[in-house]
Amino acid sequence: MTATAPPTRTEPDLSFLLNRTGHVLQTRMAAALAEVGLTARMHCVLVHALEEERTQIQLAEIGDMDKTTMVVTVDALEEAGLAERRPSSRDRRARIIAVTEEGAEVARRSQQIADRVHEEVLEALPEEEREVFVRAMTRLAEGHLSAPVEGPAPVRRTRRRRQ
Repeated sequence: MTATAPPTRTEPDLSFLLNRTGHVLQTRMAAALAEVGLTARMHCVLVHALEEERTQIQLAEIGDMDKTTMVVTVDALEEAGLAERRPSSRDRRARIIAVTEEGAEVARRSQQIADRVHEEVLEALPEEEREVFVRAMTRLAEGHLSAPVEGPAPVRRTRRRRQ
């Protein structure tokens, strides 16, 4: 059997670079948020629920969570006394996620932690590259890579191992 040469790459492997760095950032964030007993999803829900009155569906959309994951996340927040489901002041048929006083304090601390993790990542780059990097990533996230493309089979996201 003859060995064949691999295809010649003409562009950097962005899939690998984005997946790898995204995964490592998620693990760093998860470890850091554990300091205050939160997951990244719990942090996301608390912070965005504090911004304005939002339903569970709206928060799930912001956090890119499916319905089941969102229910489990809000259940955990309620059990910890950090949030509660309440009727909306705008539409009594709708239920919102309201953050408790304790939840607001935890959200402030968790945001400081998230900011610290992001700052540490950016500090790995030379100062003159940081703003350019963030601007380029923002442009991709808000533009060309803002929405998934429908394909013949859904792309599965990587599952994190429970620890």
